[in-house]
Amino acid sequence: MRQPTIRKFRPTRLPILEGRVLHLVAPGLAALLLASIPCRAQSDEILAGIDERIERVRKRDAELILADESGNPLAEGTPVRIRQIRHAFLFGSNLFLLGRARTESQNREYERRFSELFNFATLPFYWWNYEPERGRTEVERLEAMAAWCEGNGIPAKGHPLAWNFVDPDWLPGDPDEVRDLQMNRIHGIVEHFRGRVDAWDVVNEATEFRRDETVLRAPLLTASIDRIGVGPYVREAFRRARQANPGATLLINDYRVDADYESRVLSQLGGPDGRPLYDAIGLQSHQHTREWDVARIWEVCERFSVYGVPLHFTEVTFLSGKPGWQLRRPNPDFAWPSTPEGEKRQAEAAKLFYRVLFSHPAVHAITWWDFSDQRAWQGAPAGLLREDMSPKPSYDALFALIREQWWTEVDTRTDGEGRVAFRGFLGDYRVEVGAEPEIRTGRMELGGDAPGPFRVIVR
Repeated sequence: MRQPTIRKFRPTRLPILEGRVLHLVAPGLAALLLASIPCRAQSDEILAGIDERIERVRKRDAELILADESGNPLAEGTPVRIRQIRHAFLFGSNLFLLGRARTESQNREYERRFSELFNFATLPFYWWNYEPERGRTEVERLEAMAAWCEGNGIPAKGHPLAWNFVDPDWLPGDPDEVRDLQMNRIHGIVEHFRGRVDAWDVVNEATEFRRDETVLRAPLLTASIDRIGVGPYVREAFRRARQANPGATLLINDYRVDADYESRVLSQLGGPDGRPLYDAIGLQSHQHTREWDVARIWEVCERFSVYGVPLHFTEVTFLSGKPGWQLRRPNPDFAWPSTPEGEKRQAEAAKLFYRVLFSHPAVHAITWWDFSDQRAWQGAPAGLLREDMSPKPSYDALFALIREQWWTEVDTRTDGEGRVAFRGFLGDYRVEVGAEPEIRTGRMELGGDAPGPFRVIVR
């Protein structure tokens, strides 16, 4: 099966609330521009405009000319069924538990639920786990994960290539040698997985790369960044990744979604031609203690939309149990269960978050973190599935949005020239014509800038 592509964003003008337009500016002017824009998007205004923005931003009118293999238009009145098979927007989750659930039946349920809901997956390339001993890697496991994604028509992203969170135990003591190993790792992994994993979180959490030792356990990796500075470090990381796969989608990723992310990191990533070295900006949103309100969600989108590249919400967390951070860390026996009340709150918060993000034109991807409570990060009840792989209300709520409300299915008939028209969500479609047992099929992609009409050959 052909590996699906992650469509790149074309920097144009981004429509903002009430039909106004925010012109793209150089990244260095972002903070200044935002400071001059009056607050015009109060929560009630944002909420009131969600459906209209989704209709305008995520859907297009399409006209199809249906023809047979000889190029002849289909006869007038031929039944036509237009069925969406994939969103252009990337709805995803990390896929870390693939093949590693407690039982085979849970593995199968994990896979089924994931592929039914999502069209995007994040795979784990943490250095300390990927290469626990120098030269001994988990490459076969990651190849198998990438193959599963390809077989299910799900593009994969690798996470992360560079992150000074934990030092692999075998690193040498010289920071310069460590940096060389880090850059060679970036090039080697991206080159090896080219064509199977074509999107990467290149550098993770560089804004505040010096952190408390209780959080950060990477003195050698941190020293290697300190030695040359953040700017040269992130630029070299992106240069090596781009060299290994010129067509890859490269992301910078951070939990800091404020002006410091812009001034310390994004401002350092301009290329020699004036364009940024990254293709998308990654924004984490782990909401363990308090959910972002609507104004906060919109403010973050507006802040980073001025950079003219897609925004990926790379790590989205809502808990379905007791709020808090790392509650199991001081006490591994701490019980952190999912509760009925928490599951209801999680579903409501997730639905609101996705609706607001899907309505913003700069957002191109949302990735949930983690898909299941089983072996979840921090042991937190953050999954869309419980530990036994049964779906929580949050799974059902997102399924109702992604695969029902934001999904297009049309039944119609051709006119005298073999034409049909419809309005649908951006993405890939299967076109079926005729009736049993003589159904013929074709495929089409409804993009954001295709003028049409689309000529579809059915076979």
